[in-house]
Amino acid sequence: MMPRRPAQVCPGIKRRGRPLILQVKEGIDRSSSFKKMGKPGALIPVLALLAFLAFGLVSGGNFNDDCDATWEPQNCWVYDSGNSLSLALVSNSSGSMIRSKRQFIFGTVSTWIQLVKGNSAGTVTTYYLSSVGDYHDEIDFEFLGNETGQPYTLHTNVYADGIGNKEMQFVPWFDPTDGYHKYTISWTPCMIVWYVDDLPIRVFRNYRQSNGVAFPTSRPMHAYSSIWSADDWATQGGRVKTDWTHAPFVANYHGIDLNICECYGGDCVYGCAGAYGQPYCGGLSDEQRWKMQWVQEKYRIYDYCVDYKDGKVPGVECSLPQY
Repeated sequence: MMPRRPAQVCPGIKRRGRPLILQVKEGIDRSSSFKKMGKPGALIPVLALLAFLAFGLVSGGNFNDDCDATWEPQNCWVYDSGNSLSLALVSNSSGSMIRSKRQFIFGTVSTWIQLVKGNSAGTVTTYYLSSVGDYHDEIDFEFLGNETGQPYTLHTNVYADGIGNKEMQFVPWFDPTDGYHKYTISWTPCMIVWYVDDLPIRVFRNYRQSNGVAFPTSRPMHAYSSIWSADDWATQGGRVKTDWTHAPFVANYHGIDLNICECYGGDCVYGCAGAYGQPYCGGLSDEQRWKMQWVQEKYRIYDYCVDYKDGKVPGVECSLPQY
């Protein structure tokens, strides 16, 4: 289990009601210009369509409009009319964090990140979803830095009802410090999928009802990004420490893409589950499965499902199909 992140100091909005299907899209094209996107073109089944009609569709937004700096705001810079963001780690106790203003149940969230260049040992850059309060739910992308010339570790995990320890790690097949790469978390009632540059790298299916496996379904989440220090464990098990002469360590973010069902608890939980049922639960295509298997065979370096060290017993989900 990973150490706790810096405290999420801003309380969640205490608001309840019906869900709002929200789309906020600020993407990047090859020329690095930003374009607002409209409504999705894919056909939506009747239940989802009713949810869209009943609760409304909202478009637009960027880092300025949709996020708050919740930890060390002096180390956070938003520029390019709110479409770009830099988060800095300046000492072992002073990093930075942003959080989406809205909470939501289910959806797809993406951003483009350029990780810390050079010697990034001991640093952790993150992009994740998390609920607020006890027995929290969380879906993680964490990027563990390394000494110059050594690869980052791309760390994924999922918590449900406060239970985690479902880590899967990869080494990237590209240089994540050279330009921007897209990282996406897709969260539906059926499964969670992690994507890198639109390539699926991991799936975690919902076996809560059939097999008692904890899965996040009822706690509204915020989207977070942060950078913080963890040189006691992050790089080569803590063997390599942070060289603070290279501070500040800066991670850059470029663009937001949110397709979410806004919800703050109550009845909207059920409405959001209906809106993100089919076709979102159809699973991966054959081509996506093939690409994910390729990534896992070549670049996965840790899988909790095959870790029996120190008496560990993998969960029942490890023997069930995930895609």
